[in-house]
Amino acid sequence: MKDILASITRLRSDRGWTEYQLAERSGLPQSTISSWYRKNMIPTVPSLEKICDAFGITLSQMFAEGDTPVSLTPSQKKLLENWSRLTPEVQDALLELMNKI
Repeated sequence: MKDILASITRLRSDRGWTEYQLAERSGLPQSTISSWYRKNMIPTVPSLEKICDAFGITLSQMFAEGDTPVSLTPSQKKLLENWSRLTPEVQDALLELMNKI
């Protein structure tokens, strides 16, 4: 899975923005953005949409590997949103379970 926090950091750095500037442009509290990094959490889909709007990109562009755009279905968006609420340990356990299926 793509490292979304690394992508956000890269996009922010490319623009010379601080976390505070990203918060201002996205309408999200800076404390929310900082907590993603402190807790190594994936942002929810609604938060990612605000981040993408601030960067002037689509969700597809955020998740794209290379130059290939990705479209998320509504069920994939819901899955990602629920995934972001899980602890890293639960995420690892689910990935292990899925690999065994």
